[in-house]
Amino acid sequence: MVSRGSLDGLSGATVLVTGASGLVGTYLLACLGAVNDVSGPLKIHAQSVSDLPSHLGPILARARAQHLRADLASFQDYERLPTADVIIHAAGYAQPLRFMTNPAATLQVASAATLALLQRVRPGGHFSFLSSAQVYTGLGDVLCHESMVGTTTPDHPRASYIEGKRAGEAACHAFRARNLHATAARLGDVYGPGTRPHDKRALNSFIEQALTTGEVRLLDSGAALRSYGYVADAVEMLFNVLLRGRETVYNVGGQSLTTIRDLASSIGGLTKSPVHAGPPSAGVAGAPDVLRLDLTRYASEFGLPRYRELSSGLEATIDWQRGLYNS
Repeated sequence: MVSRGSLDGLSGATVLVTGASGLVGTYLLACLGAVNDVSGPLKIHAQSVSDLPSHLGPILARARAQHLRADLASFQDYERLPTADVIIHAAGYAQPLRFMTNPAATLQVASAATLALLQRVRPGGHFSFLSSAQVYTGLGDVLCHESMVGTTTPDHPRASYIEGKRAGEAACHAFRARNLHATAARLGDVYGPGTRPHDKRALNSFIEQALTTGEVRLLDSGAALRSYGYVADAVEMLFNVLLRGRETVYNVGGQSLTTIRDLASSIGGLTKSPVHAGPPSAGVAGAPDVLRLDLTRYASEFGLPRYRELSSGLEATIDWQRGLYNS
């Protein structure tokens, strides 16, 4: 659970959350609903490009949030965005197969939409852009600090996503120079209950395979190394950065370091499903071999959350997805 201290300073604010139907957006809205219960009242706008999934209905009702359907890949829809005291820009294509097949929209949501949203923050307000650890792609096996950036070129298979996130971060720096409290969170691999069916990110895909086919098949050998973080822990970190971060850019994520193969094996063990590795040369184009985040900057200001163990988080995520595929 997100601590109440992480949410201090929100009472009475008008808040806009983009990407409300995503995993992180869902948890952000749930936390804002808790503020309404305790401190309130907030005026909350929840943006999504499509209709909201059914599980968000009770969350929006508790938060007394107004749903705004708008396409942030469309310049025409920017004029419909409200002004707010706090804006959290969590919209974007987080699944590699989606952002690689929608490169123009991916760029626009991260760059042009970020600029449009920054101009809708009221004086003295707060803005948070959800960037990605993918900006470190190309650095190899290093502990990635916020002072670093990757070595990919604009023709990289994931360039639309990576360059878009860099542009969004640059926009935060530019508006922070105008005395707006703008921050960017380089989000690592986040997981947990709350995803939609057929999410193609590795962890969710493995669970879907296990529940629907009784086995898990990897695209490659699974040698890539990742740090996974439970969504509730990541959202607590995001609120601290949003409201109190002294720097512009922060790494945000977990410390459950695992190879993709070991992750698949853990899911296979919890679901009693055999795991089959693929050939070493396969996989998703442009995926980094290693992504490890240096969390020193965040920890020095706020301390690290009491991270949920990967095994426990996987059990909760599997239980959620059983409801998606066994209903």
